[in-house]
Amino acid sequence: MSRRTTSRREGCPVCGGAVSPAYAPFCGQGCRDRDLLQWLNEGYRIPGPAADADNREIDADGLDSSHDRPL
Repeated sequence: MSRRTTSRREGCPVCGGAVSPAYAPFCGQGCRDRDLLQWLNEGYRIPGPAADADNREIDADGLDSSHDRPL
């Protein structure tokens, strides 16, 4: 007998409902859109130190000058 070991959620991460293959991992477009809005409105955050806007220099082209640019 095999033991099931998975960290995956079985339902929609927003409402817990059954997942729709067309909108996986969500149950439908409504929950998918609510999740996107949470990210866009900074409702979800990835843990870590706060970004310091004064510590970065942004060039006129919008790129962070503290990182090497690809050739």
